[in-house]
Amino acid sequence: MNITVECKSRPEGSKPRALRREGLIPAALYGHDGANSVSLTIPAKEAQILLRQAAINNTLIDLKIPDISWQGKALIREVQAHPWKRTLNHLSFFTVSAKQQVEIVVPVMLVGKAAGTKEGGIVEQIMTELKISCSADNIPESIEIDVSNFEIGSLLHVGEVVLPEGVTALEDSERTVIAIVAPAKATVAGEAGESTETPAI
Repeated sequence: MNITVECKSRPEGSKPRALRREGLIPAALYGHDGANSVSLTIPAKEAQILLRQAAINNTLIDLKIPDISWQGKALIREVQAHPWKRTLNHLSFFTVSAKQQVEIVVPVMLVGKAAGTKEGGIVEQIMTELKISCSADNIPESIEIDVSNFEIGSLLHVGEVVLPEGVTALEDSERTVIAIVAPAKATVAGEAGESTETPAI
């Protein structure tokens, strides 16, 4: 999923509380110019949508700052919010170069129909996300796993997942991602010698 966010440079001397009253959230961009940072604002509604889509230090976004002619990839580095009202106070972004290695969590998607389901087997997807390392310009939208040849009893571990070139899994290689399990046996009334008759009084 491609997430694009547009910010504006913050007017010098502006007060954070005054900005928030205007529906703007103070923000800052780090890493684009050595130790220097840029003070920004982002509309509160856009900031809230962004935080529903992106995770701190995990989701790469396209950040645009038109009034200083800057555009690039960035991660959300920090989110400051009111301790109990949960209203946003400040966002921090950190730039990432195209070839820089990043650690990202991506969804695991299953494709195909497992062969074991023809015999009543059930596909259990134990991991719906996978933490990976890759270059910032090579982030897959998801990791697809073809389960077509999986029979009842089949297991797939993290170390067996086929990943795109340049992508490395950061999870324990022995963790189970998918299992094809046999259907649970129905309980039969009166099983194990239990009588279903009503006892005489």
